[in-house]
Amino acid sequence: MGILDFKNEQFYLDGKPFRIISGAMHYFRIPREYWHDRLLKLKECGFNTVETYTCWNLHERKEGVFDFSGNLDIVSYIEEATALGLNIILRPGPYICAEWEHGGLPSWLLTYGDMELRCCDEVFLSKVRRYYGELLPRIRPYLSTNGGNIFMLQIENEYGSYGNDKRYMQAVLDIYRENGMDCLLFTSDGPTLTMLSGGSIDGYLCVGNFGSKPKENYETMKSFRRNQPFMCGEYWCGWFDHWGEEHHVRPYEEIVSDVADFMEMGASFNFYMFCGGTNFGFMNGANYGGKYEPTVTSYDYNAPLSESGDRTPTYYAIRDTIAKYTDVPPLTATDSEKAEYGEFTLTESAELFDSLDHITTPVPVVSPKYMEDIGQDLGYTLYRTTLTGPVDGWELTFDSVHDRAQVFVNGEYKATAERWRKDSYESKVWIPLASGESASLDILCENMGRVNYGNKIRDRKGIRGVRFGQQYHFGWEMLPLTMDDLSAVPFKEGESANVPAFFRGYLNIDDDPCDTFIRPEGFTKGFITVNGVNIGRYNNPAGPQKTLYIPAPFLKQGANEIIIFETDSVSSPSVYFTSAPDLG
Repeated sequence: MGILDFKNEQFYLDGKPFRIISGAMHYFRIPREYWHDRLLKLKECGFNTVETYTCWNLHERKEGVFDFSGNLDIVSYIEEATALGLNIILRPGPYICAEWEHGGLPSWLLTYGDMELRCCDEVFLSKVRRYYGELLPRIRPYLSTNGGNIFMLQIENEYGSYGNDKRYMQAVLDIYRENGMDCLLFTSDGPTLTMLSGGSIDGYLCVGNFGSKPKENYETMKSFRRNQPFMCGEYWCGWFDHWGEEHHVRPYEEIVSDVADFMEMGASFNFYMFCGGTNFGFMNGANYGGKYEPTVTSYDYNAPLSESGDRTPTYYAIRDTIAKYTDVPPLTATDSEKAEYGEFTLTESAELFDSLDHITTPVPVVSPKYMEDIGQDLGYTLYRTTLTGPVDGWELTFDSVHDRAQVFVNGEYKATAERWRKDSYESKVWIPLASGESASLDILCENMGRVNYGNKIRDRKGIRGVRFGQQYHFGWEMLPLTMDDLSAVPFKEGESANVPAFFRGYLNIDDDPCDTFIRPEGFTKGFITVNGVNIGRYNNPAGPQKTLYIPAPFLKQGANEIIIFETDSVSSPSVYFTSAPDLG
């Protein structure tokens, strides 16, 4: 590997002219067992560089407790790329956007009430400094300046789309310098003068992020800062999906035309995404464009490599285009075998309300708090109280719902309040009680993904201010349901559970397992685990995604535990394992 630098409008690698042909693939969205496969396919498409973010919210899920193991072993990902001769562009954030939960920021930051995010707030910077103090020493030996292959390092991420605090940008840069990060540093922003001005640092390379019109965007970049190479830091070859939207696709002819323009201009570029992967677990983010819009589980992104790592027609068309300008390696990698295991019935079940003593511990509170306030980051929170009459039948209302709350009275479902509904409720709830009467009130609230972009990123989850008319109700328990470990759920054979409930069955695989896709046909809304791994959410009424990807490494020969948590309704406790995805 070599040292990357630039002079005027040309990159140089060890003093020789160099063009960056890069693709984004996030280690935390791809099963570790498939890192080599995806990186090899990137190289065989004619790319010389891989780009990845880092995910602060998984590396430090609990404040002060760090995890760089398993699928979070970024050093091993770097070493896989090194073995294949790929350069690396690293984008450590601290904020990454990425349609990822909270833009990669840990949810516990939101418990510091007076702290401002992404600016020169000393408390926020102290948290960034601690995270970087764990992350950066791990990657420092792999910098190009130390003989490694990380030759570019981003300062923050698209900061000009959020703020213009130059002192903050300089503070992040200073932390890099304190940790010996001395490879080529850069910023990236949307190609408008306002964004470029707000997010750049004088004296450092700035690149533009866009999804079309390379020649026009070159002129904008050139007008902002001359005498630097033209590079697209994120070439958006596709887009992400929200629940309730149509699946985004893009003709490969448009993409190939843009690639040809980049090549003819002598420009550098980074495909976002080259392989998008999956928002496993509860790690999808959300947008807020006038209303709350959560992202689906798949991050396929219309990328050259599909969510499951298959080469698409776009892949081959890009490779053919690059081959007109430079040598490309021969194709040796193969796509994974896909299996259709067919229809499968889950024969065991357990109602959520019967399982609470086994999977959570109540936290007493005076009034409903946000889940962050009780140390919870992901999943669901159950708010529980007892009402004592007389209650005159005033309407049950909330001051806020983030993001979806289901109301149960004496265990019976009454209504759902949703953040994106104009009037919040699908139907109104009254609980009239005479003197001496009582009723249990349960409110199951789902965190559907924290906002990852824009001015709504202080997105706290849960419910606040439960009222009957104007009267607030006090005296509650909060039961955190992160759903990290479902091994203690008291399943029973042959039970017909009332939702919300868990359903379980064991898929038997006789041979070596293959990649597959699960279609939860008889279910409505919830999430699925496979051998203890949360593969993500499903939302059949909303769509567009109808199947969830199950990589072969998540399966095993023999019995495979499938658990589905369903909140809304079940027509039949059956699913279908298919060999092809259905993203809508």
